[in-house]
Amino acid sequence: MPIAGVVADANVLLSAAVGKAALRVLTEFDIAVHVAQFNTDEVAEYLPYMARKYGLHVEIVEMQWKLLPLRIHPVDDYRGRLQQAVVDLKRRDPKDAHALALARSLALPIWSNDRDLSGLDVECYSTARLLRVLYEQNAFRR
Repeated sequence: MPIAGVVADANVLLSAAVGKAALRVLTEFDIAVHVAQFNTDEVAEYLPYMARKYGLHVEIVEMQWKLLPLRIHPVDDYRGRLQQAVVDLKRRDPKDAHALALARSLALPIWSNDRDLSGLDVECYSTARLLRVLYEQNAFRR
């Protein structure tokens, strides 16, 4: 079954903002990338750190972030699934609950390089795996 959309976790969005392989998912393929507002706030907080880490100008990284084609969802879009997601991740990383709850609400897989999100009832794709699948299904942007 072709992947038409994913819910992105903060780690892959940070990677995309600094121009790593994750950026290719957003720029080369016709796939809807959904993200919880909570995770966009988390990304914005870490952008200066990522810019320093990779020796990039923070203004460029922030601009790249703002230009990413994302569908941002307020907590109201997945509030009914959030409590269970928090319970499911209590022994892992509770900050990942927003992405998990949104993925469950939209019935979409998660795109994350975080192992805390694997082994749940939602399919989880790393960037490398997602790129491989997208290339195989020939989902290039036109």
